[in-house]
Amino acid sequence: MAGKGWTFQSLIDGKMQVSAYCNVAACGHTKTLDLEKLRDRFGSDATAMEWDLRPRLRCEKCKSKDVGLIYAPDSSKISCMGQNLYSPPKNRRKHRAAET
Repeated sequence: MAGKGWTFQSLIDGKMQVSAYCNVAACGHTKTLDLEKLRDRFGSDATAMEWDLRPRLRCEKCKSKDVGLIYAPDSSKISCMGQNLYSPPKNRRKHRAAET
């Protein structure tokens, strides 16, 4: 992967998610890309950088080619992501005030 950026397989292995969004204000459609399907179609070593993917994409809703991409960790595949690690455990008993 050195020198060529992300590949579909490296994004999958890294538990990443890629979302495409339409830049047309009246549309605003967003969709999470199926990285496994793209890997199977283009190959596991195919580059998956924004400049590689954007020319191939079109908004499903309005058909515009003016789309952007967001690369982010896939919270459904990473344990503890999206949880408040500072909140008390759910099974913790509440402390009672000492009676005086």
